[in-house]
Amino acid sequence: MNSKERVFATIRREKVDYPASWLGLPVPPALPALFEHFKVSNTDELKKCIDDDVWPILVPYNNAPHYDVGCALTFAKEEIENGSQDERTLTAPGFFEGMTDPKMVDTFPWPNPADFLDVEKAAKLVEQAPDDYFKMGIMWSAHFQDTCSAFGMEDALTTMMMYPEMFQAVIDKITDFYLDLNGRFYEATKGKLDGVLIGNDFGSQTALMVDPFMLREYVFPGTKKLVDQAKSYGLTVLHHSCGSIFPIIDDLYEMGVDIVHPIQALASDMSAEHLSGEFTSKAFCGAVDAQELLVHGTPEQITKRVHELKNVFPTGLIISPSHEAILPDIAPENIEALFKAVKE
Repeated sequence: MNSKERVFATIRREKVDYPASWLGLPVPPALPALFEHFKVSNTDELKKCIDDDVWPILVPYNNAPHYDVGCALTFAKEEIENGSQDERTLTAPGFFEGMTDPKMVDTFPWPNPADFLDVEKAAKLVEQAPDDYFKMGIMWSAHFQDTCSAFGMEDALTTMMMYPEMFQAVIDKITDFYLDLNGRFYEATKGKLDGVLIGNDFGSQTALMVDPFMLREYVFPGTKKLVDQAKSYGLTVLHHSCGSIFPIIDDLYEMGVDIVHPIQALASDMSAEHLSGEFTSKAFCGAVDAQELLVHGTPEQITKRVHELKNVFPTGLIISPSHEAILPDIAPENIEALFKAVKE
């Protein structure tokens, strides 16, 4: 069973030789220690060394200085000094702060995805990825989070309640932007990609940040369009949301999502044990606690937890850190223990 077969079998809840796994997306400061520990020189070599199953394809988006599709839309009123994604904050005042008239939506200088998306490089990246891996485009398409940035989060949530037509106008415009961008990427990689990751963070450590009714009314119609578009190209959809999102997991599956990620292990109601009992036919990705266990635990403790997860989810779980980004505070020895335990 190769990596691609293992992932698809996991999604279908079929028997696997051992669980599918995914390293996630280590942040650049975490890479030197990982490269040194595993005696490799780049991320591709690292993935092959630990033998995980998902090959992420980063969307080549030439929006200098970001070069990051996750920063395709920048709404902050004040320039961030180095322009990196990590420096952005939802608490910063956004372009639409205080605006209530939906007609104002077109006063923002909306970029044209065709000016920034490198479709030739996109096709090349997918072509070069190993065919025996599950090739996954990292789309993000965070239409809700971008809408929060467009106003500033507090103002965005107030606008949703007090001036819903204004909120709707902005989130619809952002959704249309991503539908355009993603469609171009899907056409460039047509027939060569296996799945995509899209997502928004809907949860805090203990609960949803927004009432489920409000998400269903104003946010999920855009999510459904993004999912439907990917599915129309035959792509498997992994939907990311950090935090405690138990009340809306059914909504995600009903919209056509195939895998819910990253099941943040210490968030309320998000343990693998709880979810396995509630969703007996669905697929998840994540579950290895990246808040405490991977940071402070020993390799022996990581091994024990992975074995427990394999018992809870003999299939149906792509074992991965419970966050998409591995940070520098996670010891490489613990990452080694995770991937060894998966195959034991």
